[in-house]
Amino acid sequence: MNTDKTRFVAIVNPAAGGGRCGTLAPAALERVRRSLEANGATLETLHTKKAGEATDLARAAYREGIRHFLAVGGDGTSFEIINGVFPKSLETGRISLGFLPLGTGNSFLRDFTTKGVEHTIAAIAAGHSRLCDVIRARHADGEIYFINVLNLGFPADVAELTNRRFKSLGETGYILAVFSRLAWLFYGTFPHRVGNSDWDRKPSLFLAFTNSKFTGGKMMIAPKADSADGKIEYVRWAPIGRARLLWLFPRLFTGTHIDHPLATRAAVDRVEFDLTEPVNVVVDGETLKLQLQSLEILPAALDVIV
Repeated sequence: MNTDKTRFVAIVNPAAGGGRCGTLAPAALERVRRSLEANGATLETLHTKKAGEATDLARAAYREGIRHFLAVGGDGTSFEIINGVFPKSLETGRISLGFLPLGTGNSFLRDFTTKGVEHTIAAIAAGHSRLCDVIRARHADGEIYFINVLNLGFPADVAELTNRRFKSLGETGYILAVFSRLAWLFYGTFPHRVGNSDWDRKPSLFLAFTNSKFTGGKMMIAPKADSADGKIEYVRWAPIGRARLLWLFPRLFTGTHIDHPLATRAAVDRVEFDLTEPVNVVVDGETLKLQLQSLEILPAALDVIV
């Protein structure tokens, strides 16, 4: 690779969306290539062959001077790219990141558009971008960075089951996992405190710490989130019975669940945890087991092409 500030690198996850990305990416990337070349820029395409490889590819590209990236896949692809360039980009040069959403979830871009690829291609052609916050999560074994959402409790358990059994079914698989987890509903305890509040050690249905509104594709888990407000949006739901949760479940897609008496929300700068062991975590579509220690906001640390 040559060092060139007008050089874009697209990192493609062909397996995203159950293989849909591998089929659709070439045509979309050709359109992007023509648009960039018309504006004096170039595009190089790299393909992943295994989980986590986008992080390695992004890290190597960044080290060679690349500052403009395209995530071609789902939320997990952009998550891996961000973790390839952070925290280095905080010290040696910020990046811009665009999205060709050809994967399963594609939640982050939904804050700005439902047109997906068409919107991104138009934004690239027009040179549109905006500032975006990044959230740093420290855990017992290191740290990770994300721009969408980190969930604990019910959504994390659903995501773990989705990835293990139903991932190839897309959004339908996510719904199947929801109903499967309802049959074995569990209320976890995740000791934490947001901002300067007291420690919360009570059981909860879920905790969401978000930078944008959507999770799981179309689920508006944090309707008041803003990815450029310098805050972590916090949503907590107290325990609820199966029947009531099933009745209220559609409200997760409209964002009205935060108006329910069992819900709590706040916009905060920092979150601390007092976990004694790793727990299921779903972060930007990726399911992990982490012993979280803290979350902090990195205001305007990234440019997103939207």
